[in-house]
Amino acid sequence: MQNIDEIEKLVRIISKLPGLGPKSAKRIILKLINSRDELMKPMANSLVEVYKNVSRCKTCGTLKSNSVGCNNCETDEKKYNKICVVETLADQWSIENSNIYQGYFHILGGTLSSSINQRKEDLLISSLVERAKKNFIEEVIIATSATVEGQTTAHYIKDSLKDINVKVSKLAQGLPVGGEIESLDDGTLFSAFKNRSRIENNSD
Repeated sequence: MQNIDEIEKLVRIISKLPGLGPKSAKRIILKLINSRDELMKPMANSLVEVYKNVSRCKTCGTLKSNSVGCNNCETDEKKYNKICVVETLADQWSIENSNIYQGYFHILGGTLSSSINQRKEDLLISSLVERAKKNFIEEVIIATSATVEGQTTAHYIKDSLKDINVKVSKLAQGLPVGGEIESLDDGTLFSAFKNRSRIENNSD
């Protein structure tokens, strides 16, 4: 693209988005440039507004508008007795779109791993325990991915909730080994929720 610095910088940024590479980024940029008033300007304005006014809730991990409270964990309109724990917002949206679950969500923001960039404090597990106590939750459904990291995180959450009188279950049948929640179809999610199993404490 004629080695224009501003465009090259934009290519590098867009290429970091999921499923996009340099070629796709260039096609997107060309479309934006050719639709400056219809696409580029409105998108730029919207991005600025989202950056300024939308943030991650420090209690439940979902997105919220800074001008109002969190609809997921602070609303008084609906009272649920279940919390579904997922890794990412994409997982929450997938489950919501399937209409197979009615309850609160708790978004961890990742999983426990050996990465030095991922700390237990970042996963909002302590706030999950507090939410379970405060809202008199009867069941915590752990919907982490069927990966080593996801299962490790699930067991850590179970251990963190051991002093609370709450049922802790996990998605079971229908969830393939190594599968990620956001990539599952509605039928698979339905089977995984319907056949969820209680996580038992391991005894030495």
